[in-house]
Order: sequence, then C-alpha cells, then structure tokens
Amino acid sequence: MKFASRATAISPFLAMAYGEKATELEQQGKDVIRLNLGEPDFGAPAPVLAAIKESLDAPNFPYTSALGLPALREAISQFYKTKHDVAVSPSRLVVTAGASGALLLASAALVEPGDNVILGDPSYPCNRRFLNAFGAEVTLVPTRSEDNFQLTAASVAENWQHNTKGVLIASPANPTGTAIDSEELIKIGEFCKSKGGFLVVDEIYLDLSLSAKPDIHTDASAPQSTTHADTKLKTVLANTKLQETVVVINSFSKYFGMTGWRLGWCVLPETMTPIVEKLAQNLFICPSTLSQKAALACFTPEALEQCEQNRKTLAERASLVFDALQDMGLSLETKPDGAFYAYINIKRTGLNAIEFCDSLLSRYHVALTPGNDFGEHNAHHYVRLSFATNTERLNEGLSRLAKFVQSLI
Repeated sequence: MKFASRATAISPFLAMAYGEKATELEQQGKDVIRLNLGEPDFGAPAPVLAAIKESLDAPNFPYTSALGLPALREAISQFYKTKHDVAVSPSRLVVTAGASGALLLASAALVEPGDNVILGDPSYPCNRRFLNAFGAEVTLVPTRSEDNFQLTAASVAENWQHNTKGVLIASPANPTGTAIDSEELIKIGEFCKSKGGFLVVDEIYLDLSLSAKPDIHTDASAPQSTTHADTKLKTVLANTKLQETVVVINSFSKYFGMTGWRLGWCVLPETMTPIVEKLAQNLFICPSTLSQKAALACFTPEALEQCEQNRKTLAERASLVFDALQDMGLSLETKPDGAFYAYINIKRTGLNAIEFCDSLLSRYHVALTPGNDFGEHNAHHYVRLSFATNTERLNEGLSRLAKFVQSLI
C-alpha cells in the first residue's frame, strides 16, 4: 500500500527516540538517567488522585459535550480570574484531549492547504506538524538569544508573505523555557490582526514561572483574590484588544503534573467556538470523561498549594542546573523564565548535537535531546536538558555530564 506523504515526510520526534534508546540500555541492566523528556516527576495533585478513586466507586463515564464538562469550563474560567486577574467566559473555553488536541483543532479550524504560518526557530517540533497535517507551510524564523529565542514584531513583519495566515508562539517556550516580552507579543498580535490573520499562543508552561515569588492564593480561608502584580509571566489574554484574533493553548500536563491524563484546553474568540465544537464532535467526540471529572479537583486550595510547592521545587532545581553548567564550562546563553528546560550551547566541545547526545548516552548513560529536534538554525550546536526529575537523580546526571564534558574539553 502507499502511505500519505504527510506520514512519510514527517521526521521522528528525537526526544522520544532517545527515550527508546534509554529503555534499550535499561533492559541491558544499565542505570540510565533520563533528562530528555519534559515530564514532571511530581505527578497529579493528591486531591485529583483522591477524586479519581472516589469516582471509580460509582463509575459513570458517558460522553460529555465535545466542548467539555460545563463545570470544568467554569472552573478554568475562575482559575484565570484568581490567578491572572483575567475574565475569560466559559463560552470561550474548550476542553481538549491534551494541548495536542487543542493545537490539532486550532490547526483544522484556521489553515487551508498552501497557507503559511510563522514559527520561531527553535520551537517545539510537533507544533509545526499539526499545521503541516492540514496542508499549511511553516516558515521557521531564526531567533536570537538577545531576544530570549523568541520572535519579534520586526521579524514577523519581515517574514510575512502574501499567503501567511498567522503566527504560533509558545511562551514560555520549549526547548528554551524563555518567555516573550509582553509588549512585543502584543505588537505581534496587533500586526496579525491588521493583516486579518491569527495569533496562537501556547501557554502550557505559563504557570511554571521560575520566579520565587508566589503567584496565587491557596489558603482556603483567604479571599479568592489574585496577587497578579507579583506574577512574572502574563497571559496574552490580559490584552482585551486581541480577543477576536488570539487563540490560547493550555494543558493540565505541566503545572498540574497530569501528562498521561491527556487533558488540556484552549481559549477561543467567541465566533470560533462553534466551529471548533463541530470539529471536536467529529474528530474526538469528547475528552476523557474520567480525566475531566478528576481535573475538577485541580482547583481546590489543597491542589493549588501542592502545585505551587512543585513550582518552587523546579525553581530550586533550575538554580542547581545553572550553577552546574557554569562550573563545567557549558554556555547557557539565556536563562529560562519558566518550564523545566536548559537549552545548552555545546559548540566548544567539538561535537554536534547528535554526536554529543549519542556519546553521552552510550558512555555515561544520561539521555538529553539534540537541538535538531527543535529547528534548523544552528540546531546542531545545542542540546536540551530537562530538570523535571527528582533532585537526587538530577545531581547524579549533572555529575556524569560534567565528567563527559571534561573528557571533551
């Protein structure tokens, strides 16, 4: 049989491929430290686990609306209010099968074959694959460390073509963890709007700020107001002028630690909700009812407190990683603002990214992800390290990495 070109042309997802290599080594009895995947080690909050256990005592999991449980959409709406001081109507919210489901639906709704969409380089590889699957061409625009490895309004305008339909930005981004300047993001959004185009903003790491400042009230006795003035990272939804042209993607996977639960959401312009609803009905029917019911417990004070403690733990790990990289002479050209990644320049080692990751894994049994996964511009000079693993294993991984680098320099 002949396979579709979209299937045969797609590149492997290297982060997963190195996970498979790590598994092969583990099956040989090797102690492999996995710093290649962006999967938080802390898992779902305790109230979520309790909720799913309780729901299993009286199992009743019919299809929900394609838009998601009304109660969950209301809870997410309230979360935006208490955490970011932003009013988001539940009518604009669609619960999805992970952020991937949200990006798939957004791509299906927004692009036609031959349309062009602008992304930064480096960026999360699957984002461009969703667009490609619906016939869109992707322009990868090289970014600079001076701009936090993010697009600028000037670079968007320079690369806008006659068939460009919009821009997709992640903030904080994968693989760099860096956030775009809020004013620059608004300029990009306004430019897209002036061209009749769209702006999609992936905010799945937004609430994993590496700032030490608290950014939400979690005390049950405290009034449910926000401390948003202390929040380092801002949602693009704070700008009401862009509500008709911006799509925001988010997920329960990162801040809430629910990766395998496959649950996310998107915030849409009001006019786009019925379009996405029809697509969701046909492509997904609905997100997992079981996951949706359990996710309601994410917004309890106890769960939010646990998530904030996890965020602070990640900030502590980040400092550990930054210090270790500096000691071993590796360059971190810009520190991440959120998430749990370090995007490391390894040019001075004399190896390219694939050689570096292959040798590190085979000799010292530490798995990283080559920069080749995330773009084309100088990608072979970078590797991504994820510090979403427990501190003991992270320390051991950094120790092995230091020995490996020492053998090269």
